[in-house]
Amino acid sequence: QEEKFRDAMKITACVFGTGLLVFTALVNSVSWFVQNIWDASGRFWQSAWLKFYYMCEGEEWTIFLLGAALVPALAFWCFNGILMVADVTGKPTFITRYRIQMGKNDPVDTKKLRQAIYTALCNQFFISLPMLVPMFYIMKWWGNTFSKELPTFQWFLVELSIFTLVEEILFYYSHRLVHLPLLYKHIHKKHHEWTAPIGVVSIYAHPVEHILSNTLPVMTGPMIMGSHIVSITAWFSLALVTTSISHCGYHLPFLPSPEFHDFHHLKFNQCYGVLGVLDYLHGTDTAFRQTKAYQRHKVLLSLTPLSESIPEEPRKAE
Repeated sequence: QEEKFRDAMKITACVFGTGLLVFTALVNSVSWFVQNIWDASGRFWQSAWLKFYYMCEGEEWTIFLLGAALVPALAFWCFNGILMVADVTGKPTFITRYRIQMGKNDPVDTKKLRQAIYTALCNQFFISLPMLVPMFYIMKWWGNTFSKELPTFQWFLVELSIFTLVEEILFYYSHRLVHLPLLYKHIHKKHHEWTAPIGVVSIYAHPVEHILSNTLPVMTGPMIMGSHIVSITAWFSLALVTTSISHCGYHLPFLPSPEFHDFHHLKFNQCYGVLGVLDYLHGTDTAFRQTKAYQRHKVLLSLTPLSESIPEEPRKAE
């Protein structure tokens, strides 16, 4: 029995030892491979940034304007242009079959859509753009924004985490503030004209709300961190596309779930935040958690709409 036990231990040690060696070799090989890819990619982006910098002759205001205004605006309107085609024409069905509030905006009211586009453009040109002027001087004061050396990808991930946290805090509390009856009536009600939102409605808001809830929460993180213009460009573009997704009215495959904010537009007094962390802590998502929308609030990893795989309960006959 002792001999069998010793043999079993030897076999076990051999198997585990071999497995550990293979695992270590594999991890080292993968790490080496990823590091090589990252080094090559980093060199490419650094080279591209320097070419752009010298093309602009180091003119910091031009670089800032292109990076903080033009590129994010193009990202916003290109993404929403695709969505608006689906909203107006009902095609392609690959998009419209993922509608969250079935029967709403099918098709969208073109008069309301024109008003939303007009307001969004006004907010971008007459509010967001002028707000970049003081931001530019704050970023110059930090002295790092226009560095010829790009931040590392690891540092950008750190910044992205902080940007997201700052946005969650500022947006949640400013959003709850404009839901107070007096402010809601005179300011926030405009945004809630759309109980079934579409992408462009993400910046369809009263000018005061656009400053407090849409622009400052996104701008504050980079100003705190003294971020590089490339980080600012990526963050502003990401923020605009993400908020468009949360308002778009379609739960599309492989994109973040818009169920949370769509439910806010439907019910008004739930789901005030971006991530939902503060809603959970303050209990402003309790009704949402009891709905089918909460069950559908996840990244769709198949092509079957969640409205089909997790349908609403049939209404009981009165």
